[in-house]
Amino acid sequence: MDQKLGKIDHSLVHDFIRHHCGARRPEVISGPDFGVDVSVIDLNDGRAMALTSDPLSLIPSLGLQESAWLSVQLMANDMATTGFAPMYGQFVLNLPAHFSQEDFKVYWKHIDRFCSDIGMAVTGGHTGFIEGQNSTIAGGGTFIAIAPKNEILTSAGASPGDAILVTKECALSSTAILALSFPETVKNKLGSEFYRLAAESFYRTSSLKDALTAAGQQQTRNAITAMHDVTEGGVLGTIYELTVASGNGAEVYNDLLPFGEVQEAVCSLFSLDSRYCVGAGSMIITCKKEGVNAVIESLAKEKIPCVEVGRLTEKEKGVKLIEEGREKALNYFHTDPYWAAFFKALKAGWK
Repeated sequence: MDQKLGKIDHSLVHDFIRHHCGARRPEVISGPDFGVDVSVIDLNDGRAMALTSDPLSLIPSLGLQESAWLSVQLMANDMATTGFAPMYGQFVLNLPAHFSQEDFKVYWKHIDRFCSDIGMAVTGGHTGFIEGQNSTIAGGGTFIAIAPKNEILTSAGASPGDAILVTKECALSSTAILALSFPETVKNKLGSEFYRLAAESFYRTSSLKDALTAAGQQQTRNAITAMHDVTEGGVLGTIYELTVASGNGAEVYNDLLPFGEVQEAVCSLFSLDSRYCVGAGSMIITCKKEGVNAVIESLAKEKIPCVEVGRLTEKEKGVKLIEEGREKALNYFHTDPYWAAFFKALKAGWK
């Protein structure tokens, strides 16, 4: 049987990987776990070190600048869930053999600029050219931040009764990438204005500002209990992951989810459900009920939309989606439908 694509099953992480992680060291506060964006190491001086790793993007149909943006921002989004920006970065690049050194220099200059923009130093890694490497994944990286131990957030910190907030719109990154990858088709089917708006949303796929704004004031920082970056599985998949990581249930109201007109149009064109599509740029934030207005208002001042979509409940109540007044179990899909839609359009000759 072929291995299914996408993230590995959370039971494999929880029941197997967590029990096979090398030597046990007491300073590891948070190690590998499903739905947790970062690991945390106690430095025994009141500070801790947070680390996150992710693949690096090299997508010819997008371009070198856009690929570099994704490579930096997707990892920065994960680190943002701690409430802090990344400080140091390591990059491992396994580049295609046909990738020229001139193209590498262009790509790396963009990496350098985007790292500088968020105040992060590149501290090392590995770069090489590999025969047979034709993937849009060009390697991987690790970002690091050091902060006061008692101020670092993880997605495991949420509790029953916490409100669930979502920033921006569903399927933000997937619809932007689809528009940029198939511009002629999107223009012909949806019009030039929808194409322009979808393409422009590509550079809204950083949620670093969302997280730092929400956690940047004492009033809101004390209210926030957890954050989780929206990637594969979309807004609903990410909420599900947060409930697993924190050991909770949830009630999510479908009609409160942030559906954008442009994103819905692009998803419809590619036969996608925006709720379950990769949505980098959006952040799931859980906070104490009394802090909801303060968090939403702090984000609004920075022109970052944010809405309350539900609340966490006790684990035994399960994760529920309430749609048209009916309650049902919230489904979790290990394979994001975006990938199949992308390759189906490519195979169909969409331009």
